[in-house]
Amino acid sequence: MTIEQIEKGSLLLAEPAILGDSTFARAVILLADHSAAGSIGFMLNKPFPFTLNELVPEITSAFNLYNGGPVEEDNLYFIHNVPLLIPNSVEISKGIYWGGDFERTKNLLNTGQLGAKNIRFFLGYSGWAANQLEEELAENSWIVTKNNYDNALIGQSATDFWKKQLVLLGGDYLIWANAPENPLFN
Repeated sequence: MTIEQIEKGSLLLAEPAILGDSTFARAVILLADHSAAGSIGFMLNKPFPFTLNELVPEITSAFNLYNGGPVEEDNLYFIHNVPLLIPNSVEISKGIYWGGDFERTKNLLNTGQLGAKNIRFFLGYSGWAANQLEEELAENSWIVTKNNYDNALIGQSATDFWKKQLVLLGGDYLIWANAPENPLFN
């Protein structure tokens, strides 16, 4: 179900018409913040071919690492659903939190107290200046939908996540959900 109002916690789905954009084609973004100053989000379905412990050697867990977006790609960010375990987190919405005490997080990871259903890590983020996201919506670059998964969103598989969201929208989006990524292969 699409929604008209942009708000943090919403999902942004790349419109099928975004072709040739290697960053945002078929992206699903969790909008972590939205205000008059701009917007920040994390791509949920673009995993890297390497894991968190390859990037941060003091972490022993081999968690998937995702491309959060093209901004500050040398910085590590995370979202989670365990605010009682990770202090200093900021609630995005529906039980999903952003950041928090990273030293505590590393300890929780190394002792096996966090799983893939609890936390997701990103290099970089997706960012928009004031009114930029609204302009991109007016240009039909994005579809805004509610996060119907609540805090279980974190544990959703990245595989075919964009396609699954289009299927939920139904209508004309069903055709696009089954189209090949490269239209020349059609």
